Amino acid sequence: MSQTFRKPPTAQEAVLAELRRLIVTGQLRPGEQIVQDALAAELGVSRVPLREALKILEGEGQVRYVAHRGYFVTQLSLPDLLEVYRIREILEAEAVRVGLPQMTTEDVDRLAEAEREVQAAAEAADVAGMTQANRRFHFALIEACGLPRLVRILGLLWDATEVYRSVYFTEPGNRERVDAEHHELVAAVKAGDIERAVDVLDEHRRHAVTALRLMLEAVAPAGTLPDNHELD
Repeated sequence: MSQTFRKPPTAQEAVLAELRRLIVTGQLRPGEQIVQDALAAELGVSRVPLREALKILEGEGQVRYVAHRGYFVTQLSLPDLLEVYRIREILEAEAVRVGLPQMTTEDVDRLAEAEREVQAAAEAADVAGMTQANRRFHFALIEACGLPRLVRILGLLWDATEVYRSVYFTEPGNRERVDAEHHELVAAVKAGDIERAVDVLDEHRRHAVTALRLMLEAVAPAGTLPDNHELD
């Protein structure tokens, strides 16, 4: 069998990939209702694979189900966002302190390669590509800790805020700042400077939170998702 052969994705996998793309690129915005009949028709699939894909995204925290109303793209409140980033601050510092001393030359090369991919996407103003490469960059560092539960928890936290990250990347100034901070982080990793790497990550998150705070405070909800207390 040819080594280039790849099994085509199932309908569920294809729909899941497309839903992720729509969310990351902002075509499905935070708070927006997902109209299943219309979306299934647009994608040329039945509602079954769409429903299965939505359940996966619900488990990741990217969409929320409201009884008798359907699915909505998750819309974080400012306290939600701050909580996610606070938990990330604690857990990512631990991942770096455990993982950086264990990083091999291949691990560092993978981190540097991901940095170049982020930079190329930023220069092309490819927000979706930058979002994907940015995740590869950070998890090249996080996964070095070799603690699968910690990595899984951090993955869920990233899932919950992925759409907001892509919004952050739409601003050219933010893209330039990300490039500079990634460069500093790679330098700290190559130098084996654990505390410098932790400090750079803390600064990196603070800049993102500052920008996202302004966005959440200034922009009215785009969809009709009820307030959090109505979903309890």
